[in-house]
Amino acid sequence: MAPKVRGFEDFLPMMADKLGAEGLMTELCNGFNLLMDKDKGVITFDSLKRNSALLGLHGLKDDELLSMLREGDLDGDDALNQMEFCILMFRLSPELMDESRRWLDEALEQEMKEFMS
Repeated sequence: MAPKVRGFEDFLPMMADKLGAEGLMTELCNGFNLLMDKDKGVITFDSLKRNSALLGLHGLKDDELLSMLREGDLDGDDALNQMEFCILMFRLSPELMDESRRWLDEALEQEMKEFMS
């Protein structure tokens, strides 16, 4: 389950509607670039703490930042690469997750119809 982030407003669905899939991914990449440690090329706890205010996440406690980092760290290296960051942003957006599940269900249903005919 994705962590609840105090003060986090879910703008991803609105951004997805306005920008489309490609534009949304570009914006997520821009967000990643703002938060990452420039020398390591990943988001570390220190870079997240230092740069989180740039994305409106100011005032978060260390344990909240660590929780976000741990939630998104799929490979266990104590950092977020670009893919892990994008996945985490989708997981923090319940509305967008629901929408993507619906798209997947519709695509699978269409594939099954084509396969059966």
